[in-house]
Amino acid sequence: MDAPEPAVSVVIVNYNSGPRIEKCLRALAAQTFRDFEIVIIDNASSDQSLASARSVAGSLETDVRFLEAGGNLGFAAGSNRAVQAARGAWLAFLNPDAYAAPDWLEKLNAARERYPVADAFGSTQLVEEDPSIIDGAGDVYHILGVPYRGHFGWPADQLPPTGECFAPCAAAALYRAETFRALGGFDETFFCYGEDVDLGFRLRLAGGRCIQVADAVVHHEGSGITGRYSDFTVFHGNRNRIWTLYKNMPGPLLWPLLPVQLAANLYLLARSFSVGIGPAYWRAMKAGYGGIGAVWPRRRAVQRARRVSLGELARALSWSPLKVSRRAAAIRPLAREQDA
Repeated sequence: MDAPEPAVSVVIVNYNSGPRIEKCLRALAAQTFRDFEIVIIDNASSDQSLASARSVAGSLETDVRFLEAGGNLGFAAGSNRAVQAARGAWLAFLNPDAYAAPDWLEKLNAARERYPVADAFGSTQLVEEDPSIIDGAGDVYHILGVPYRGHFGWPADQLPPTGECFAPCAAAALYRAETFRALGGFDETFFCYGEDVDLGFRLRLAGGRCIQVADAVVHHEGSGITGRYSDFTVFHGNRNRIWTLYKNMPGPLLWPLLPVQLAANLYLLARSFSVGIGPAYWRAMKAGYGGIGAVWPRRRAVQRARRVSLGELARALSWSPLKVSRRAAAIRPLAREQDA
């Protein structure tokens, strides 16, 4: 007899995560909310992380299933492959370098019951090495095409309350499985980085909502595996940032601001050389703008499916130069639960 379907499938994409995956799994084993399964897809790791994960899984009182990708699919395609095997009505994505507080799933589950029309929920990310510092409180999308994790680097005692954000950071986020699949999942051409912002943008355009849950907490190393300022991170993050803008921003909000958006990219390019990441950033600019032609068919499909008004989308975006310079979160308060 088949086991009953769990409420939540926790999806973990593993690639050379070292001892982090064991720490991640042990944190999940301590969850107060128990109606979940774990689906781990390994992207052909060359270290011992997969063996370590299998060893730990055997001692957990939780259903853990393993998939082997056979190659490095990246986060986007790896996640999509794992979702095909997931049985839960909700999908909780968790990076192997993110360590959930014992009540993480409990708080996310309570939020999705409290705000039933929302399709995605984000978590508070604290810096693993120093939990007094915020690693992220909801993804913000600035009108200039610059996404960032809200309140990155701010003191934890200034954490914004629960409210609506533009999109969740998929290092630790909960999505309605039906909605995730209907949107086509993560864009696999992104490979890694920014695919969660792209998905959040498409969710917004389809009329979906996202709640940032202040008391759902994980401790995050933040690019602990790839390196926050590595060539890999800089290249993929900034190439995908360009693709996200040209794929998702409706024409009336894209074309009038195009000169300012290009100027912002030139400023960021110049700044990248001053901090030692210029070559990778330059390659990202060339690949990003050079790939817009391939993005265009996907843009047409996304724009045809848009259901939200331009006014509502504009309100969900950040317009403040001060906020983006300070990496301030953009959380909209919820006056009533039905507002979500």
